[in-house]
Amino acid sequence: QVQLVESGGGLVQSGGSLRLSCAASGIIFRLNAMGWYRQAPGKQRDVVAVINSDGMTNYADPVKGRFTISRDNAKNTVYLQMNSLKPEDTAVYYCNAYRLGKNYYGKGTLVTVSS
Repeated sequence: QVQLVESGGGLVQSGGSLRLSCAASGIIFRLNAMGWYRQAPGKQRDVVAVINSDGMTNYADPVKGRFTISRDNAKNTVYLQMNSLKPEDTAVYYCNAYRLGKNYYGKGTLVTVSS
């Protein structure tokens, strides 16, 4: 059974930082592309950042230069370091695992950025 468990969300002031973590089980972690998505109230779920099995990364334009995705294959964990947070970053953040056409998501962690 695949499980993706996010942690690290919370309330932070504008300009602050948070680090999200996602612990994965039930998958061959090192072979999966891992990503972070977010969904703000009333909006669709959008990709934030992705890191593939080779460690290559891609970021959505709104977070480039502020967010950093990384992975620790020994711990089956993916991270999202978020700096210079803005109120528009407020959303539920979801961890994603992808391989060979199969997508898995965690239950999400709420990030709220106050102005």
